[in-house]
Amino acid sequence: MLRAAVLGFPIQHSLSPVLHTAGFKATGLDNWEYTRFDCKAEDLPRIVGGADESFRGFSVTMPAKFAALEFADEVTDRAREIGSANTLVRIGDKSWRADNTDSEGLLIALEELMRGAPIRTAVVVGAGGTARPAVWALRQLGAKQVTILNRSDRADEFAGLTEGMDAAFVPFEGTDIAQITMAADVVVSTVPSAGIEPYVPALAHAPVLDVIYDPWPTPLAVCAASNGYHAVGGLSMLAGQSYSQFEQFTGVEAPREKMREALFAHVQR
Repeated sequence: MLRAAVLGFPIQHSLSPVLHTAGFKATGLDNWEYTRFDCKAEDLPRIVGGADESFRGFSVTMPAKFAALEFADEVTDRAREIGSANTLVRIGDKSWRADNTDSEGLLIALEELMRGAPIRTAVVVGAGGTARPAVWALRQLGAKQVTILNRSDRADEFAGLTEGMDAAFVPFEGTDIAQITMAADVVVSTVPSAGIEPYVPALAHAPVLDVIYDPWPTPLAVCAASNGYHAVGGLSMLAGQSYSQFEQFTGVEAPREKMREALFAHVQR
């Protein structure tokens, strides 16, 4: 039996097993199993380092993404640039490669949202762990200007990610948020709904990618839709980040539609 697992804390509600198990089933990988382990940052070296050879890879969620990057023997360029890893793949008896496929999940969700429309100007809400791959994905899609709404200025931390872009950190308070979003091609919210509740009407003046998926639709998605804008939620990102993980773990092409269908069906149930 070959295995993969998701690490994080708390982990009992992770939907990664739904995605990967559906992938195994659709591709006939009957000798694969996907499990989950509670894992705080300080636990990761022990859990991954002590995993027997049947474990071929790990999906990593918070709070262990930074620890995953530090633990790895090899690091992909995008994981290094983003500064965290959500994927660990065994590359030798005791060696591991770190990658960040959240970047791909955000690319897929943004492409679903924009339906071929170009992105030149973007607004990112928040500057935490998901904001970094969001900026990476926006840059890949051609964004030239990004405004990051956050309570503190973290421009130094984002300097590498925003290279070649006109980037600005602005605070929520004292900023005409509506004016900024009206001029944007897309708004990407990376924070819990409760954290932006007072600002939702001002944010909802462009197509919205909200990484939250439970509950869905979020107030921001509802408000954007009422203004005539399309909104996509975090399930699309979650599905999107799993495809490359599946392929890196198994060496088999991911059955994307089957995995996505299984995820959305599970949530609807």
